Amino acid sequence: MANPAMNIRPARGSDLGTIIGLDERHTGLAKPDYWADLFARYVDAPRPNRFFLVAERGGGVIGFVVGEIRAWEFGSPPCGWVFAIHVVPGRRERGVGTALMDAICERFRAAGANSVRTMLLRRDTLDLAFFRSQGMTAGAYIQLEKTLAEG
Repeated sequence: MANPAMNIRPARGSDLGTIIGLDERHTGLAKPDYWADLFARYVDAPRPNRFFLVAERGGGVIGFVVGEIRAWEFGSPPCGWVFAIHVVPGRRERGVGTALMDAICERFRAAGANSVRTMLLRRDTLDLAFFRSQGMTAGAYIQLEKTLAEG
């Protein structure tokens, strides 16, 4: 039996439930309100520099990536930001994540960005290894954080 080709396309409203489930499998947290809000802003009312892409094979979603171009924050020229990327566990290490990154980076380039950034937890070794395999390294900026006391 032939292996159906992978297709990368913009997300559709009908993908929402699948995306919520895939993210919950990956993160261990159910965030349906977060994803519904993201879909409202990136899928239902798209803007030129926002991208929500899915990878599908045989009619089923096997991964997704979300990002946008942001400009001039912290003095930085416009660059692409990847907010989320997930691949169905049984499909990892088969080029799905790389195809998604290539697709979103091509869209970033076409929109005028010359670089791509992301942020992740230090202990997220799976995603850290993936992004490093994509040629990403520590950038010029560092993240600083402070816990806010309850008032």
